[in-house]
Amino acid sequence: MTDPAASPLIDLAARALGHAQNYRDTVAKACRALVAQSAQEGEDGDAQQRALHGYAWVASYVEALTQLLGWARRLQARDQLSALAVDYVAIGFAEYLQQLRGGLPMSQSETVRPLDFGIPMSAMGMLLGDEVERLIALGNAPGRRAAVVGEASVGRWPDPLLDNDGIEAFRVQVRRFSDDKIAPFANDWHRADILIPDAVVSQMAELGVFGLTIPEAYGGSDLGKLAMAVVSEELSRGYIGTGSLGTRAEIAGELISTGGTAAQKDRYLPSLADGSILPTAVFTEPGSGSDLASLSTRAVRDGEVFKVTGAKTWITHAVRSDLMTLLVRTELDVPGARGISLLLADKPRGVEGNPFPAAGMSGSEIPVLGYRGMKEYELAFDGFTVPASALLGGAPGQGFRQLMATFESARIQTAARATGVAQNALELGLAYALTRKQFGRPIIEFPRVRDKLAMMAVETLIARQLTYFAARCKDTGKRCDVEAGMAKLVAARVAWANADSALQIHGGNGYALEYPVSRVLCDARILNIFEGAGEIQAHVIARGLL
Repeated sequence: MTDPAASPLIDLAARALGHAQNYRDTVAKACRALVAQSAQEGEDGDAQQRALHGYAWVASYVEALTQLLGWARRLQARDQLSALAVDYVAIGFAEYLQQLRGGLPMSQSETVRPLDFGIPMSAMGMLLGDEVERLIALGNAPGRRAAVVGEASVGRWPDPLLDNDGIEAFRVQVRRFSDDKIAPFANDWHRADILIPDAVVSQMAELGVFGLTIPEAYGGSDLGKLAMAVVSEELSRGYIGTGSLGTRAEIAGELISTGGTAAQKDRYLPSLADGSILPTAVFTEPGSGSDLASLSTRAVRDGEVFKVTGAKTWITHAVRSDLMTLLVRTELDVPGARGISLLLADKPRGVEGNPFPAAGMSGSEIPVLGYRGMKEYELAFDGFTVPASALLGGAPGQGFRQLMATFESARIQTAARATGVAQNALELGLAYALTRKQFGRPIIEFPRVRDKLAMMAVETLIARQLTYFAARCKDTGKRCDVEAGMAKLVAARVAWANADSALQIHGGNGYALEYPVSRVLCDARILNIFEGAGEIQAHVIARGLL
C-alpha cells in the first residue's frame, strides 16, 4: 500500500526535478556559447573540454533523478509506494541537488561547479528556491538514512520494478546460482589468479546465460538487453569475472546477428548460444587505446585467406576462447575508419604450457590488480591466416561501423556489471557493520557508518534504474548512445564509491587480502576505464546532446 505521506514529497520532487532540468538547459546554453567563443578565437575543439564534460555529468545526474522519480511514480501507480521508497527518493534528490548547485565530482580531483560554465551563483535561482531547499532539508533527515539502513539490515530492499515476470523469474534463478556457485569461491579464484573453473562456465551455459540476446532461430532466448542487464548485474554481484564472462557471447552475437552473412550466422550463433564457442574481442592496440580508428594491425588478402600482422593489447579471455572478433585494417590505402574490417577468426584453445598454439600468433599475460577471472593478454600476429570467408558481412571496410553499432550494448553491460559490484560492496559493508563491535556496540549504530551505508544503498538503486532505462531504450530499437553512456558514467562512479566506502567500514581488515572487500575495490576500479573511459563517456554524452 502507498504510504499516505508519500504523495506530497513525490510531488515536491517532481517540481524540484523541473528546476534541475532548467539548470541543465542553462548549462547547455552556456556550453554552446563557450564553444562558439573558442571557435571564434581559433582554439581547437578540446579547449572547452572541462565545461563540456561537466555538462555531460550535469545531464547524467538530472537523468538519474528523472529515472529515480519515474520509478517512484510507477510504484505510486500500483499503490505500492512505501515509506521506504520515499526515503530513497528523498535522500537521492537531496544529495544530487546539492551536488548540482554546489559541486559535482567528475573524479576525485575534478569538481565541476556553476562557475565552470560561466554561471554566477546570482543566476542560480532555479536551484536555490524554496521548493529545492525544502526537499534538501527533508532528504537530509538522519531518520531517513537510519530507516534505509534498518530495512536493509533485515533484508528489505526496494522493488526494482522490472515489469517483466519472465525476466524477474530468470533474475531469481541467476541470483541463486550466483549465491551458491560463485560468491563463496570468488575470493579464492581472485587470490589464486586463476580462470573461472570450466565447471562453472558449463553451468552458466546450462542456465542459458550465453544465449540471452541471440535470436531464438539460432538457439538463443532473445530476451533482449534488459534481461542481459539483469543477468550481468546478478552475476557481477557474485564476481565481476562471471558477470563479464556472461556478456562475452552477447557482443559477438550482436556483431554476427546484425552484420554477418547467413553462413556466418548459421555457423557461429548456435554455438555462441550454448556456450560451446567462447569468444574474445580483439580490438585494442598498444598505441591507439580508445582511438580505434587509428589502429594499424593489417590483414592483407592473399588468395583465399587474409594474413594478419600486428599487435593487440588488453585482450580478455584470449587463451580459453575459440573465436576472435578481430579488428584489422584491410584497406591499406584508405585512412581512418573507412579502411577497417572485422574478421571472425577461429583459434584453438590454449593449454597449460602452450597458451597460443595457433601458427602466426603469440601472446603474454598482463598481470592485473583485479578483474582476474578471464585474464588479460597482449597478442602478436605475424602472418596469422584467416579464411577470406571470415570477413564479417562479406564486404571490407565495414568493421568500424559494425563495431560502433555494438558500443551501446557494451556500455549498458558495463553499467549493469558496475551495479552488481556496487550491490556486492553494499552487502559486504552492511554485513561487516552488523557484526563488528567497537566501544561495546555494533559499528552500524555509529551515524557516519550508517550514513555511508544509506548513500551506498540509494546510489545503487539510482545506478540500477538508470541502467534499466538505457536497456529498455535499446530494446525499443532506438539509438541510445547517450543513455548508455550516462548509465555507464554514473554506475561506474557508484561502484567505486561503494567499494571505497565498504572498505572504509571494514577498517584495517578491509586492506587484508582474505576479506572479499579488498578484491571488490580492485574490481570496481576498472569499470571507469574499459568500454570507454569516463572521459570518453562524457565526451560522447556532451556531443550527443549538443
